[in-house]
Amino acid sequence: MTGSAEGAERTPGRLAALLIDASAEAISAAGGHAGGVYLRSSTPGLLRLAVLEGLPGPLFRPWWRLHVDRPFPVADAYRLGVEVVLPNATETMRRYPQFAAGLPFQFGSVHVPVMSGSTVFGVLTVLRPSATDATELLPARERMAHLAEELGRALEKMEDGDASAVSWEAGPVCVRPPSGRSPSGRLGRFAWDPLTDVVTADDRLNLVLGRAAGEADGTAEAFARDVAPGDAERILAALREAAGGRPPALPLYARAADGALRLVEVWGPYDDPARSGARGVRGVVLDPGPGTVADAAADLLPDGVFCLDRVGTVVYANPRAAALLRRPRTELLGRPLWEGVPWLNQPTVEDHLRGALLSPDPVHFHIRRPSAHGRETAARPFGGDWLALSLYPGPDLLTCTLRPGHRMTDSPSGPPEAHGTPETAGTPSLAPLYRPIVLAIALTEAVTARQVSAVVMRELLPAFGGRRLAIYLLQERHLFLAWEAGFPKGFLAPFDGVGLDERLPGVETLTSGRPLFFDSMQDLADAYPGIALDATEGARAFLPLIASGRPVGSCILGFDRPRSFSTEERTVLTAMAGLIAHAMEKARRYESEAALARGLQQALLPRRLSQHPLMETAGRYLPGTQGMEVGGDWYDVISAGDGIALVIGDVQGHGVQAAATMGQLRTAVRAFAFGDRPPDEVMSGTNRLLIDLDSGLFASCCYIRLDPVTGVARAAVAGHPRPLLRRPDGRTHVLDLPGGVVLGVDPLAHYPVTELQMEPGAVLALYTDGLVERPGVDIDEGISALRVALARAGAPAARGGGRSLGGVADRLTAKARHTADRPDDIALLLATRRIAPLPRK
Repeated sequence: MTGSAEGAERTPGRLAALLIDASAEAISAAGGHAGGVYLRSSTPGLLRLAVLEGLPGPLFRPWWRLHVDRPFPVADAYRLGVEVVLPNATETMRRYPQFAAGLPFQFGSVHVPVMSGSTVFGVLTVLRPSATDATELLPARERMAHLAEELGRALEKMEDGDASAVSWEAGPVCVRPPSGRSPSGRLGRFAWDPLTDVVTADDRLNLVLGRAAGEADGTAEAFARDVAPGDAERILAALREAAGGRPPALPLYARAADGALRLVEVWGPYDDPARSGARGVRGVVLDPGPGTVADAAADLLPDGVFCLDRVGTVVYANPRAAALLRRPRTELLGRPLWEGVPWLNQPTVEDHLRGALLSPDPVHFHIRRPSAHGRETAARPFGGDWLALSLYPGPDLLTCTLRPGHRMTDSPSGPPEAHGTPETAGTPSLAPLYRPIVLAIALTEAVTARQVSAVVMRELLPAFGGRRLAIYLLQERHLFLAWEAGFPKGFLAPFDGVGLDERLPGVETLTSGRPLFFDSMQDLADAYPGIALDATEGARAFLPLIASGRPVGSCILGFDRPRSFSTEERTVLTAMAGLIAHAMEKARRYESEAALARGLQQALLPRRLSQHPLMETAGRYLPGTQGMEVGGDWYDVISAGDGIALVIGDVQGHGVQAAATMGQLRTAVRAFAFGDRPPDEVMSGTNRLLIDLDSGLFASCCYIRLDPVTGVARAAVAGHPRPLLRRPDGRTHVLDLPGGVVLGVDPLAHYPVTELQMEPGAVLALYTDGLVERPGVDIDEGISALRVALARAGAPAARGGGRSLGGVADRLTAKARHTADRPDDIALLLATRRIAPLPRK
């Protein structure tokens, strides 16, 4: 391996180490409990979280990638090149409501751009306890600014004219934060030379491993066996990854021969000053030793107790916790919680864990435990028992207690309250049980106004004990009813289309921008005398739907009983209204674009196919249903000299641009085909046209020029699935056609032409990948299934008998037609060569 290649291979490791060190120093400087570094990526305008220190990566996956134009503090710090200081949650909510809605916890944050001259590489971020105001953070800001400046200079040297050297394309490296206390137990250090495969251990490590002081060095394999016989392969893998320059993995927990838990940390590669050019790996092994008195005492507690470190790894669990979680302690210790207890891997638990890791206050909640015997039903998918969990934050550990909760009842109001929660007048607050991030995640899949409303009905109302929902959308200064549920039939009809000058709570909440809460129907009647009421009792919440300062509509939540709204509930509901407003705004734009795109597509697809006496053709098009967008799939049959041309193609992406690009390509192919150009010239000409259009899209295509009299076909393919040929005797196979790259990538691309023979009665099938591709299934399996289906579809009509070609097309698309969640468009084009009628004698 050359020196330059070796250096390029090790750059990610050096870059990660540099960022980890800077992040650790920044956390210490700002008095924080977590932090990290966002770095630019190869995708323009996209930042990626390169290092996350002090928090579990999987719990913060929604924030791994961030566009610089988003209204988030990291994006502003990067785009504007200025510090963003948010001393507390109140200031965060005021300045960055979307960021606060996703992480509505009590913490402050500091975000400093990492720059050198005019070049911005990324952002150094620290999350810390709340402060009264920004003046308290002045010393921390100064130290972080100095660290960011040093990091910027180091990254500039590393870049050295190659921008890709300082960019991040993978997920974040997740590491533990600097510990606030000295480690207990025995600690030893080691070094490994990958060239000689020799591991050198210091005397303290020899003591940990039960060796004599000064014992001879051994191989990496022997070292791994001594540290943890059952986990030797994991330790060896970590050593090799570090030697290869990959970013360091999470701390590795392994088990000694006696079952005790050991912590192994590895760093590398590093330069060995004693040997010029040599590089090695270093690390430590921590053996906590025998169980401490505290652990022994916790083992005897009647409640379950377990502890997580700052990256989510279970470092202690007493026998009661293992019993309640129904997992052996050996499967809990040393593993991330969501791996050790897979059924805890759900959005509500994740959100409570985020709250405990980011806020100083304990978090209490209930979780339903799966049935021990697998006797779940549709009504009770997880059996009937609950666990009450409490999470207590600490500087280095998160201590968790759990005990049996109340058994679930048939009440639809949700999970039981925590033990000791007093029953106050009205309904107790459910805000701690539901966080905006849960609604935000659910709304990501909703793209129409009805889908957004359905998500709110499904996710929001049950969490707060609501029974009624109405959503009004603003159009031409009037509010129109978009969704209703739970109200008496016809009750809301008089309020449909009301103007913004009406004195109604649903109007005034939007015009004033303030939510309105009424603890009872009497309170509502007192505030708005003469207003029609749909019930004699109950509470109401009227929420303004405002997206980025633009009024969208209003949302009404109805409750069957009088109740009060706590300060926390009002805050959470207001934040959720903002999420609903943005989702509704996106849905309206989406539906407008979809309507335009569908109109474009219907106009651009052929209404009828060119005919030939010796040929029969049939085409089918099915739009994708996920997201209700349209795409760029198309097919065509074109007269080409004394023959015909069969064409099928697929433009990357969906929406108006994909449909418009499809129309331009279809027109170009028709123009070339009318001139009866050879298939390779048709492909090359269309390729150059797509590149000249500079749409940023590419397309696949298959073009076959067929002589119906002789059956000779000449085909060219550009990155498209190969056609199928069903012979008259039923044998069906995939055509082996060499092809070129997709259209729109290489202006000098070459598209080889293949000649084949199509017998009378044979069927040629051209299709797009939507017909054969399914998530999680190899595309070759889909093509094989289509080949079998075509073989079994029966011969098309030749002299008046058999199945029509249109019937064959319907049969091949029947399964997809009845699939409710097609992720992609589907285009299918069939062609058969008729048997020429016998001449009369």
